Amino acid sequence: MNRNLRLCLLPCFVAVALFSLPLKAQAPAQDPAQSQQAPGQPGATLSIAAREVLLDVVVTDHDGRPVTGLKPADFTIVEQGEPQRLTHLEEHHPMSGGDLARLQSAPPLPPNTFTNFSPVANTNSSTVILVDALDTQVQAQMELREQLIDYVKHMQPGTPIAIFQIDTEMRLIQGFTADPGVLLDAAKGKRDVPSLKKPIYGTREEYNRFRMGILRSGFQLMGRYLGGFPGRKNLIWLTGSIPGSWRNDPLGTSFGKSFHDDFTVLEDNPGDLMEALTLSRVAVYPIDIRGLQTLPQFQASTNGRPSPGAGARFERAQAFQHMDLDSLAEQTGGEAYYNTNGFRQVIGAIVSNGSNYYTLSYPTTNQTWSGQFRHIKVAVDRPDLLVQYRHGYYAYNRAKQEQRLLAAMEKRKASAENSPFGDDQSADAEAPPADSAPNNTGALITHPKGGFEATMQLGAIPPTEVIFTASLAESDKVEKLDKNAPLPADNFLEASYEDKPFRTYTVKIHADARALRLNREADGQRHGTVEFVTVVYDQIGNRVNSLITTAALNLSEASYRQLLKVGLPAEQQIAIPVKGNYFLRVGVHDVPSDHIGAVEIPVDEVHPGVAGQ
Repeated sequence: MNRNLRLCLLPCFVAVALFSLPLKAQAPAQDPAQSQQAPGQPGATLSIAAREVLLDVVVTDHDGRPVTGLKPADFTIVEQGEPQRLTHLEEHHPMSGGDLARLQSAPPLPPNTFTNFSPVANTNSSTVILVDALDTQVQAQMELREQLIDYVKHMQPGTPIAIFQIDTEMRLIQGFTADPGVLLDAAKGKRDVPSLKKPIYGTREEYNRFRMGILRSGFQLMGRYLGGFPGRKNLIWLTGSIPGSWRNDPLGTSFGKSFHDDFTVLEDNPGDLMEALTLSRVAVYPIDIRGLQTLPQFQASTNGRPSPGAGARFERAQAFQHMDLDSLAEQTGGEAYYNTNGFRQVIGAIVSNGSNYYTLSYPTTNQTWSGQFRHIKVAVDRPDLLVQYRHGYYAYNRAKQEQRLLAAMEKRKASAENSPFGDDQSADAEAPPADSAPNNTGALITHPKGGFEATMQLGAIPPTEVIFTASLAESDKVEKLDKNAPLPADNFLEASYEDKPFRTYTVKIHADARALRLNREADGQRHGTVEFVTVVYDQIGNRVNSLITTAALNLSEASYRQLLKVGLPAEQQIAIPVKGNYFLRVGVHDVPSDHIGAVEIPVDEVHPGVAGQ
């Protein structure tokens, strides 16, 4: 193997072995008489695919108080002008102290075992607070920070809250927790401080375009993080402005698509909850944190006589900005707030508003899936009530989307196979047969333009769309290569580390298979493709080593059922230098659905002499 050979997830892809995991040994024994059927014999299985729409609906009276006790007959749903039949309604309320006490906490993990799963106590709804330092003046940020601290000091326990901040990138300040003390420490911490950075210089148009790019990629990372958490997510976006206009963009294409607002085909397996709808259930509550604003001529900082028409221009600009906030909130099922300085009270009202809601579902009558936007209208049979809900969805064709993702992966692979890596490239020019053992290849992730590549960067928000554990074991043996000696197989240390002592770490990954898209094809088997990646970084984010394993799954129905019970395993061995501070970034990528999971592990937290389970 060429020791300089690497794999680029973007844009190139070298040959990777495709294999079928040996799950048949774990599957229940099957009677041959049942597995074979004579031609023409009756008893063929009829597979039915159905698509349902899932909506979270908040109903309030004219004073903003939640309305409870509504029945299915109280709701009317229309999609693109066509009446729909409501098949399910579930009412949600804030969980009481007794409910929270009855919830079981996650058991402690074995030594040297890490996971991207974060249990949330309140499974009905959770709150996400986004501090926007990208579009907000520093003075307003400072005032906001003080009010956020004040809210946390007085918040009711039991409400899970996560705190994000966006400046030149989206950052997770604090993951979901209902502990006011932990949230207070996060709000006071140095990570959540006013941003003094300006991400780009240039014309206003260039700056706004760059800001929109930061928001787009940031919300994609946030959406992948929120994907693994149950229930409704109320996103409180504390901002000074939104670049561009959302009014001419149904559901905010740049925003709405960040949260995977699409559908999963429900096959003949209604008991598999993870195969239900993949709506992320995020409702946006934008708050203009500039507070109550006065006309320029009445501000203390104004010297002299204001220019003619200044007040009218100010009011017009402010009206358009508030329309943007209203439009975004309406499209996502939230509510916008502006012209107020009581942020603490507003946040409390949003938490209460978003914790009392109904979940509705209906099988859509429109079976054409060409990616078009479909408008939804929900009404309640009481004219005095207000209804908040997501006003539409994109009717994606999931099969075509999966084909595009797989074709893109094959294109990257073919591109790398034709690259001039050297005379000894031929050893990796062909992928082994599909039933062979996995072939690991070095993974270069150098251009994080989004998706899997972005989530594998050091310090990126850890996605939870695919839940998994990673167990690590450190080798007792310290190795050092002789000068000019080739690297061992499957060792892809960067050139500057190849002559330094290293240890080999075994990484055992165990992924929850219920999050994987394994569709049944015409041959009766379930097919899918999963990538396992481990990357080693130094303390300033330089890549030290990397490894990727690609699994092509071809499963019988019995193997698939067993896989849902036991999970999908993978094992990798990766070299880490002995001297220095390093971090492991372990990721799982389900290619057909583009769902991702990742976890970051400081190497110094791996205890020597203890094998992960």
